[in-house]
Amino acid sequence: MPQSPVAIDSKLPWVGTTIFTVMSKLAAECGAINLSQGFPDFQADRSLFDAVHQAMLDGRNQYAPMTGLPELRQAIAAKVQALYGTAYDAESEITVTAGATQALFTAIAAFAGPGDEVIVFAPVYDSYVPAIETVGAKAIYANLRYPDYKPDWNEVRALITPRTRMIIVNTPHNPTGSLLDAADLEALAELTRDTNIVVLGDEVYEHICFEGEHQSLARHPELAARSLIVSSFGKTYHITGWKIGYCYGAAALMAEFRKVHQFNVFTVHAPSQVGLAAFMADHSRHLQLAEFYRQKRDFFRQQLAGTKFELLPSRGTYFQLARYDAISDLPDTEFAQWLTREVGVAVIPVSVFYPDGRDDKVVRFCFAKQESTLAAAGEKLRGI
Repeated sequence: MPQSPVAIDSKLPWVGTTIFTVMSKLAAECGAINLSQGFPDFQADRSLFDAVHQAMLDGRNQYAPMTGLPELRQAIAAKVQALYGTAYDAESEITVTAGATQALFTAIAAFAGPGDEVIVFAPVYDSYVPAIETVGAKAIYANLRYPDYKPDWNEVRALITPRTRMIIVNTPHNPTGSLLDAADLEALAELTRDTNIVVLGDEVYEHICFEGEHQSLARHPELAARSLIVSSFGKTYHITGWKIGYCYGAAALMAEFRKVHQFNVFTVHAPSQVGLAAFMADHSRHLQLAEFYRQKRDFFRQQLAGTKFELLPSRGTYFQLARYDAISDLPDTEFAQWLTREVGVAVIPVSVFYPDGRDDKVVRFCFAKQESTLAAAGEKLRGI
């Protein structure tokens, strides 16, 4: 194999393979049930596949506009207004992206740079900080308070400096399943009032809220004016492998977002956009999602009833956290490996979402699975 003579000054010297890849690979090697990586093991509605196939047959196979097909952006605008009461212009304020991760990276790159600070909340989803550091900015960590994983807005206030360029909020929250409420939005609005701080909202699980309505940044007029909001068709329609999402925000913010988007992706798979635009016409497909996953959550929690796992609240997303300290005193990364190898169920250790590796003896299960998968996992876990 060729040996590179290039001396590499890595922008991300601390970054290795993601925990999701590591645990999924280990699960495959051990033949374990994979409740680690967050993807469904069931199919989307066949009519979505038929719509995309028909678009291909109809010749919709060339570049879509850089911002996304107009019919899809219009469908997104209609959905957002119906849900959150805020009108976004499909032409200037909505962009279709190659998944949510690309949208998040693009938003960070558009507004943060060397010398800037970006506030994130730990436990923090693993793509945020590498994106921040790639563009030369610095991640500043606020804490979500264990065990309810709620933000302390006084702590956030103390972290804001003249260098703060962005605050990233994730609701419903991965990995904890916690939610921001209306009071949280008001506190965030108060903190950012009269500043140039951009708020980036990761709302990919917006339709999987088990306790009332999702409190989107778009619901709050003051926050909507300073926010870019990201969502995911993959999470909503069980098609994570398609890597299609979208970002919306005020025209002035979106103009900057698009300057980066057009050069790191430019455009997204056209036939899929055609199919998604048609599929979105039936709003029940996203309105019923919370109940669909509530049943899976409750089924999985029943599977673990009577075990030594302590189940923490899952208020949204398709993740369930559980303490295992009554089972083992192993660090969570070692416990996750033991559980995969010896019990046959793969999970994610929550310490990997903390910058200091904080270990509360908590692991994350994904319940976006068929009931037969969850039942098989439950049988193994009850045997511990």
